[in-house]
Amino acid sequence: MNTQPPVTAAGLSEGRKLVIFAIMAFGQFMALLDIQIVAGSLGSIQAGLSAGPDEIAWVQTAYLMAEIVMIPLAAFLSQAISTRWLFTASAGLFTLSSLMCGMAWDINSMIAFRAIQGFVGGAMVPTVFATGFAMFDGPRRAMIPAILGMVSTLAPTLGPSVGGWVTDIADWRWLFFMNVPAGIAITCLLPVLGKVDEAQLGMLRRIDWLHVGSLALFLGGLQYMLEEGPRHEWFSDTGVATAAWLSLVGAVVFFERSFYSTMPVLKLTPFLRPTFAMACVLNLVIGFGLYSATYLAPVYLGRVRDYSSLQIGGTVFVTGLTMAFAAPIAARLSTKVDGRYVISVGFSLFAAGLWMFSYIGPEWGFWQFFAPQAVRGFAMLLCIVPAVGMALNGVAPSELRYASGLFNLMRNLGGAIGIAVVNTWLQDFGRLHALRLSEGLAEAPEKAGAVLQGLTAYASQFTPDPARAVGLAQSQFARLVTREALSLAFADVFRLMAWGFILALVIVPFCKPAPQDAPPPSEH
Repeated sequence: MNTQPPVTAAGLSEGRKLVIFAIMAFGQFMALLDIQIVAGSLGSIQAGLSAGPDEIAWVQTAYLMAEIVMIPLAAFLSQAISTRWLFTASAGLFTLSSLMCGMAWDINSMIAFRAIQGFVGGAMVPTVFATGFAMFDGPRRAMIPAILGMVSTLAPTLGPSVGGWVTDIADWRWLFFMNVPAGIAITCLLPVLGKVDEAQLGMLRRIDWLHVGSLALFLGGLQYMLEEGPRHEWFSDTGVATAAWLSLVGAVVFFERSFYSTMPVLKLTPFLRPTFAMACVLNLVIGFGLYSATYLAPVYLGRVRDYSSLQIGGTVFVTGLTMAFAAPIAARLSTKVDGRYVISVGFSLFAAGLWMFSYIGPEWGFWQFFAPQAVRGFAMLLCIVPAVGMALNGVAPSELRYASGLFNLMRNLGGAIGIAVVNTWLQDFGRLHALRLSEGLAEAPEKAGAVLQGLTAYASQFTPDPARAVGLAQSQFARLVTREALSLAFADVFRLMAWGFILALVIVPFCKPAPQDAPPPSEH
């Protein structure tokens, strides 16, 4: 059996520890930023690669599927080859795959390189959590949840803004090329700063490959089902149904290996601590809200308002600004106030921000988005910072890697589930509201006729052909009805998400966080 020594950084000065942590946190920021950086630029990428509507969605799906598989594997790999060399290899391969994404010649090559980019980048996400909590103690350790919480939430939130800006001023290929200089710097600097822990290369000879394969099948199949389900009527599609069955089989084998393997690649023992388990549930809800809200805003602005990538980025940037403003407040509160009070305020404010979005209409733009986004951005740090502390404070040093991987996995799973659910809700509510609007128009044909007559008169100014003017008016009328139905559907979705955050507050009183300066529990 593996003794699993804890992550340590013996012999390193405080200054060097801070530099190592800063470099690793920046690497994590890059990996998380690239989840959403293509969100507002998929149209440009689609045109550049001559891809179809269904194909282009895989530019994001492939990254997410691969990343979600690597995140829990990172704990095992960081023990086997050491944190320093895992992170270095991850940064180097992430840089190379980013370069190849920028050089992609068709949609198939882009999907392949994005999958590699997500897989290798996924190792940087949980590793920095475990390293930060292991290297520091006292006041500096108390700041780790705030710093990493901000990185974890700010990066995907800024993704559409950064992506839209880069695409507008340069070209969509620079979404990937811009990773190269920073990636090279991380790859070169981290190895020379000193090792954080010792490698245990013998673990690689005893690895349970069935556990690895079942984990990849379980999470990969689940991610595919969640991504493709809303687009293909869920289990009525053969591919989605097959992915669901494969995921189920993978899950059964994965859990069997987790309990009975002599060398499991992922230990589930952190869940034996009730506070950790409940913090993971809260992180699942946070991931649902974070990724779904970040996804919904660009979709609304693109489909309802016909905004460009730059306009979308400029509108959703407000959330990132308020997150930055909230970071020091959340950090201060997390060291002075019981985390349950902080997270209760955070969840309540997040629900309030979502509820403000439930009044959304087809005319909403920057200023209508401003207040709801500001409230949501401020609330997010009050949610994630205490959740990180609840999950990782008090965890035994030998369990930190696994606890970090599981905690981050829950946030990404929450995001995957959230995007799938809100897409399904949008489709269902959109059809429902379109039907109701059609019924309402049928009951008042004189009003519909007056609107259509006005549109026809307006269109007649641009074409001498009466038949063409009528056609243009009918097309515009149908578009107005669709916009109104879609806006009502967005309002319903935001309202349901708000209720989800309110219901999650039931869990909070039962989370008893460990004191910030409490010694870790005994390993025996």
